[in-house]
Amino acid sequence: MAGAMAGFEAVYQAYFQDVYRYLQRLGAQEVLAEDLSQDTFFKAMAGVHRFRGECEMRTWLCRRSEERRVGKECSELCR
Repeated sequence: MAGAMAGFEAVYQAYFQDVYRYLQRLGAQEVLAEDLSQDTFFKAMAGVHRFRGECEMRTWLCRRSEERRVGKECSELCR
Protein backbone atom coordinates (compact mmCIF):
# COMPACT_ATOMS: atom_id res chain seq x y z
CA MET A 1 0.00 0.00 0.00
CA ALA A 2 2.82 2.42 0.84
CA GLY A 3 4.40 1.76 -2.56
CA ALA A 4 1.15 2.54 -4.35
CA MET A 5 0.77 5.80 -2.44
CA ALA A 6 4.35 6.77 -3.25
CA GLY A 7 3.70 6.00 -6.91
CA PHE A 8 0.52 8.06 -6.89
CA GLU A 9 2.34 10.96 -5.24
CA ALA A 10 5.12 10.83 -7.83
CA VAL A 11 2.65 10.88 -10.74
CA TYR A 12 0.62 13.64 -9.08
CA GLN A 13 3.71 15.80 -8.52
CA ALA A 14 5.01 15.20 -12.03
CA TYR A 15 1.80 15.92 -13.95
CA PHE A 16 -0.63 17.96 -11.85
CA GLN A 17 0.42 21.34 -13.29
CA ASP A 18 0.23 19.98 -16.86
CA VAL A 19 -3.31 18.71 -16.35
CA TYR A 20 -4.35 21.91 -14.58
CA ARG A 21 -2.98 24.13 -17.35
CA TYR A 22 -4.58 21.92 -20.00
CA LEU A 23 -7.99 22.34 -18.38
CA GLN A 24 -7.50 26.09 -18.19
CA ARG A 25 -6.65 26.16 -21.91
CA LEU A 26 -9.93 24.33 -22.50
CA GLY A 27 -11.68 27.20 -20.76
CA ALA A 28 -12.10 25.98 -17.19
CA GLN A 29 -12.02 28.69 -14.53
CA GLU A 30 -9.24 28.44 -11.91
CA VAL A 31 -11.30 26.76 -9.17
CA LEU A 32 -12.99 24.36 -11.59
CA ALA A 33 -9.65 23.48 -13.20
CA GLU A 34 -8.21 22.63 -9.79
CA ASP A 35 -11.23 20.51 -8.79
CA LEU A 36 -11.24 18.67 -12.11
CA SER A 37 -7.49 18.12 -11.93
CA GLN A 38 -7.74 16.52 -8.50
CA ASP A 39 -10.72 14.44 -9.58
CA THR A 40 -8.83 13.36 -12.69
CA PHE A 41 -5.95 11.99 -10.64
CA PHE A 42 -8.16 10.07 -8.24
CA LYS A 43 -10.19 8.53 -11.07
CA ALA A 44 -7.11 7.85 -13.20
CA MET A 45 -5.23 6.14 -10.40
CA ALA A 46 -8.24 3.95 -9.69
CA GLY A 47 -8.23 2.98 -13.36
CA VAL A 48 -4.48 2.99 -13.97
CA HIS A 49 -4.67 -0.69 -14.93
CA ARG A 50 -6.30 0.55 -18.19
CA PHE A 51 -3.22 2.58 -19.11
CA ARG A 52 -1.67 0.58 -21.95
CA GLY A 53 1.42 2.70 -22.48
CA GLU A 54 0.48 3.54 -26.07
CA CYS A 55 0.91 7.24 -25.26
CA GLU A 56 2.70 9.25 -22.62
CA MET A 57 1.23 9.34 -19.12
CA ARG A 58 0.74 13.12 -19.52
CA THR A 59 -1.36 12.59 -22.65
CA TRP A 60 -3.45 9.89 -20.96
CA LEU A 61 -4.08 12.09 -17.92
CA CYS A 62 -5.02 15.11 -20.03
CA ARG A 63 -7.48 12.98 -21.96
CA ARG A 64 -9.01 11.74 -18.69
CA SER A 65 -9.27 15.36 -17.50
CA GLU A 66 -11.06 16.34 -20.69
CA GLU A 67 -13.55 13.51 -20.13
CA ARG A 68 -14.11 14.74 -16.54
CA ARG A 69 -14.70 18.30 -17.83
CA VAL A 70 -17.19 17.19 -20.49
CA GLY A 71 -18.98 15.01 -17.94
CA LYS A 72 -19.23 17.94 -15.53
CA GLU A 73 -20.59 20.23 -18.23
CA CYS A 74 -23.17 17.63 -19.30
CA SER A 75 -24.34 17.04 -15.74
CA GLU A 76 -24.75 20.78 -15.20
CA LEU A 77 -26.75 21.15 -18.43
CA CYS A 78 -29.09 18.34 -17.43
CA ARG A 79 -30.09 20.04 -14.17
